[in-house]
Amino acid sequence: MKPIVKVKNLEKSFQNKKAVDGLSFELNEGEILGLLGPNGAGKSTTINILSTILAPDKGEVTFFGRRLSEDSNLIKNWIGIVPQEIAIFEDISTEKNVRFFGGLYGLEKSKLNENVKEALELVGLYDKKDELPKTFSGGMKRRLNIACALVHQPRVLIMDEPTVGIDPQSRNHILESIKLLL
Repeated sequence: MKPIVKVKNLEKSFQNKKAVDGLSFELNEGEILGLLGPNGAGKSTTINILSTILAPDKGEVTFFGRRLSEDSNLIKNWIGIVPQEIAIFEDISTEKNVRFFGGLYGLEKSKLNENVKEALELVGLYDKKDELPKTFSGGMKRRLNIACALVHQPRVLIMDEPTVGIDPQSRNHILESIKLLL
């Protein structure tokens, strides 16, 4: 089986501090990879490199055999990103949030309508589609953030601490939703 994501000898430093030092791994289709470690271990830095936000100092990252350093614009369309900090608009409806993020990927109207509904159903928020996120619990906001990352149907989903600071029920719902994607 050919890996869908391959990281080889990844390095990243900030001034004199090495945040990532020689990291290598492969991820195959259907696998879930978790980066574990204490604060400052380089987890978020690695995620930011994979998400095309940061460039590595050394090493190589490939998605489906394409080098991140050469094809980052193409690869950006293949990934969905759920950042550690919730990235939604509090004062527009749940549906309009997901629609906005889907629109960034140039989805045609009929496909966008279909994908918005599917993403909201997957995270259990379709019945809240007309409500404003500012009225939501932290777990519901996290689930909306995930729907926004999934609306364009990415080939790879990258999540930075998707269940931090939420109640056990919301955490279970998020983890069950992720399992449905496999």
